[in-house]
Amino acid sequence: MSRIYLYDPRNKPHAQRLRREMTPQERHLWYDFLRNCPAQFRRQKQFGPYIVDFYCAEAKLVIELDGTQHYEEDAVAADRKRDETLANLGLQVLRYSNADIGRSFGAVCEDIMKHL
Repeated sequence: MSRIYLYDPRNKPHAQRLRREMTPQERHLWYDFLRNCPAQFRRQKQFGPYIVDFYCAEAKLVIELDGTQHYEEDAVAADRKRDETLANLGLQVLRYSNADIGRSFGAVCEDIMKHL
């Protein structure tokens, strides 16, 4: 595996734009849970070529929210590669669908707490 650089200054504008333009589900999770969570989370954190939705350094935990495009064949393979790369950096990735946030928000929050 090639070396993964944790920060690429070329990704900074993209990460900043993603923070400004969060999806409704990302906003809900951030403002209604993660922002005031006992463990500190960051939004749109860079790891090499990847920008993860939420990251907790203390728990080495990544949270990804997936829209319907993530269930297409090519996206599933790309997400698998991304998760493997992040795992090789010692990070655990939790994935939730946007539907999970809408229908089972409390269960998502409980699951996140179990992993902290």
